[in-house]
Amino acid sequence: MKTKDHRPKWKTLSAFAIIYFVWGSTFLAIRIGVHEVPPFLFAAVRFLVAGLVLYGWMIARGERSPTARQWISAFFLALLIFVFDYGVLFWAEQRVPSGIAAVMMATIPVFMALSEIVLLRTQKLTARLTLALLVGIAGVAVLMSRSFNLGGAPIDTLGAIALIFASISWSVASVLTRKLQLPPSKVMSSGAQMLAGGVLLTLAAAGLGEFRHFHPSTVSRAAWLALLYLIVAGSIIGFTAYVWLLHHESPTKVGTYAYVNPVVAVLIGYFFGGEALGLRTILGTLFVLIGVIVITTTPATKPAVTRAA
Repeated sequence: MKTKDHRPKWKTLSAFAIIYFVWGSTFLAIRIGVHEVPPFLFAAVRFLVAGLVLYGWMIARGERSPTARQWISAFFLALLIFVFDYGVLFWAEQRVPSGIAAVMMATIPVFMALSEIVLLRTQKLTARLTLALLVGIAGVAVLMSRSFNLGGAPIDTLGAIALIFASISWSVASVLTRKLQLPPSKVMSSGAQMLAGGVLLTLAAAGLGEFRHFHPSTVSRAAWLALLYLIVAGSIIGFTAYVWLLHHESPTKVGTYAYVNPVVAVLIGYFFGGEALGLRTILGTLFVLIGVIVITTTPATKPAVTRAA
């Protein structure tokens, strides 16, 4: 039970603004970067640096380093989260607009609900959940289908499949997080997972031959700034604000970022990234968000673990 404190209101508002708008804007930063830097290598640098900062910060504060078993869990989750989710997201944003990528990734609660119903059997398929799942899936269909005459081109099929795969991977990792042994400190746990993710992404980039096609001298200032923004604002500041809010606000309030991020990403992509904002995008986004909101607010449904870019 949280006790009331007298923290300034501006701190709470600032923290919410960070997880709403900074995390929502990271999708465009990813798109800017991956058009010049190979995607898995770009993701590797982001999370390797951010992971080292968070891990080093916790060690400097006297936090114990993860045990061998906790490191094994961290590396396993990092494979699902940072390679199969973030790495694939970075790759997909070479083919899919940043705003649409954010909307597709907002389907994570849909896949989590399906896994709880079908695999874990910890959730019953009620009429409300069925309707929410159908609405969310309809949103994806609107974005992908070439049959609907809604104006604007449907998203790239391979990119869409990659994003669905990434969402499923995050959903599986979220379920496994409840069962695996991890450091009790959320910051240490996340720092260890980011660090492990950075290592695995570096190996993936090397295996895919991305180092051979990367020449730092050809990368523009915009791409380097996008990387710096992702490391500092997206990972370090964003995560710190998120953890702070979890200790001062209800999880329900903090979880609202999952609904706001896709809208922010779509608008930022439109105004600053030159991305289209037609009827197809608006309807697809609306359907996905309605489905997600209904799923995450359904009584007796466990709060879904959502993500940010």
